[in-house]
Amino acid sequence: MAEGEVMSRVNTFADFPASLPEELVTALLDAENVRIERIVSHGHTSPEGFWYDQEQHERVMVLKGAARLQFEDEIVEMKPGDFVNILAHKRHRLEWTTPNEPTIWLAVYYGGAS
Repeated sequence: MAEGEVMSRVNTFADFPASLPEELVTALLDAENVRIERIVSHGHTSPEGFWYDQEQHERVMVLKGAARLQFEDEIVEMKPGDFVNILAHKRHRLEWTTPNEPTIWLAVYYGGAS
């Protein structure tokens, strides 16, 4: 940490509203080749027919709640502690998240397509 730089303190399990009309994405770190985000879902899903097709790889972990990710060739059920590594341009969508409690994710985006 550089001299005079203030370290910000964030609680991953706090600081979000009880009602979320959309997923809440909070950038925790944004550097040249890596971005770390906290994502809070509460019964959210991807819109019908929508697929993520990202430029960077993504390593995502469920910290609280549960979710189901759909890939073109499989469905992955996730619970706290589960993580998946999604390569750049691997199409995927959010099929389901727990409706009765927040699902809290830690997402690390890195590298990119060659």
